[in-house]
Amino acid sequence: MTQIPDLEQLLVDPVVAALARAEETAWFSERPTPSAAGIEQSGIDPAIVADARVRFRRFAPWFAERFEDTRPTHGILESPLVGIPAMQAELSARFGTELPGKLWLKRDDSLPVSGSIKARGGIHEVLQVAERIATEAGLMAETDDARVLMTPRAREVLSAHGIAVGSTGNLGLSIGIVASELGFKTTVHMSMDARAWKKELLRSRGVTVVEHAGNFSDAVEAGRRTAEEDPSVWFVDDEASLSLFAGYSAAGARLAGQLASLEITVDERHPLIVHLPCGVGGGPGGVTFGLKEAFGDAVHCIFVEPTHAPCMSLGVRTGLHDAISVADIGLDGLTAADGLAVGRPSRLVGEHLQQLIDGYVTVTDERMKAFQGLLHDTEGIDLEPSAAAGFAGPWTMLSNEAYRTAFGLDDAAMAHATHIVWATGGSMVPAGEMAGYVAEGQALANEVSWR
Repeated sequence: MTQIPDLEQLLVDPVVAALARAEETAWFSERPTPSAAGIEQSGIDPAIVADARVRFRRFAPWFAERFEDTRPTHGILESPLVGIPAMQAELSARFGTELPGKLWLKRDDSLPVSGSIKARGGIHEVLQVAERIATEAGLMAETDDARVLMTPRAREVLSAHGIAVGSTGNLGLSIGIVASELGFKTTVHMSMDARAWKKELLRSRGVTVVEHAGNFSDAVEAGRRTAEEDPSVWFVDDEASLSLFAGYSAAGARLAGQLASLEITVDERHPLIVHLPCGVGGGPGGVTFGLKEAFGDAVHCIFVEPTHAPCMSLGVRTGLHDAISVADIGLDGLTAADGLAVGRPSRLVGEHLQQLIDGYVTVTDERMKAFQGLLHDTEGIDLEPSAAAGFAGPWTMLSNEAYRTAFGLDDAAMAHATHIVWATGGSMVPAGEMAGYVAEGQALANEVSWR
């Protein structure tokens, strides 16, 4: 384990000092790393992206059969990309700065099956495990329709195996829903502060939910121990899983297709700037990898975290990655953005993908909720608080002249920029709870400082 410097030494860095004070912060790469070089330096084989896309297509008939909300897309799990000009105008007015280019929302909050970005990674890993077990049992060949897993014999084989995961909520939902549908014995380890409705939904599907008094990392460690004690249990490791990562990365090529269908050009003079809420980092890291594969140097990826749980920003900034926790700088890790309430970052993403991440922004819970209220009022779209975090990115990046100059984002390029805020969850939130979110956000929109 890397030795953590003492707090006084860490706080010499003004960014780390601001993080420790739970202030909104932003820091960006000083110089660009060519995407091809960054991908090579990551040590991650880009072939995993194509493999994940093939797997999703192979399972599409199974999804269309088992989940009604996937039938309109014949079992393909994808979310819409929508323009949000009214939200762009409202935030430009409040920040006092016009955002050049166009602002879009990637609505992973409405992904089929489990309504969050976690569906991309969590579901992919479950499918990969099911495929491996069925193949080893002689029940499935590579060319087979995945509906062979619906046979009594296949379900009998899968039911002899377990899947475990530690989750703040949405990853557990995606894994629990699909794993239980396939017949796996499924256990989700959650921290006590995860949303009650998520736990209840999982239990209603026969998933065992184990609550832990500690934080996200404690829940992950508990799930890891369970799997180590029982060889029939597969542990989905949100801190280090390449299979999860591959599922997330499939979003890159899909987004390229959506932009092409909208006749949106992406190149050096028409940059794509993507703002991704970040918890442990696996979801935004995988999406970033897929986007860099699809768009190369024309895409810029910015991670946004809560001020009380900025684990990825802290890990990369200090160079300590998963060897440091936000608790080490005095933060409590508590945030209304339960999907982002993570104290220690992914050791896979921080260490291997830092050359591909363009910037790190933190946002207070109050401003995150205010974004949520404004989105409801301007566009009629409702998200979880964590899913609105990305709105802190566009105007923060716009104000950083050093970054824009270093990366060639001059006024002419910014005028043709496509900004995408990646919404990470919301469609499964109970109506009463969502109404409470919206009301609080509407009130905060008139209380927080915008300039």
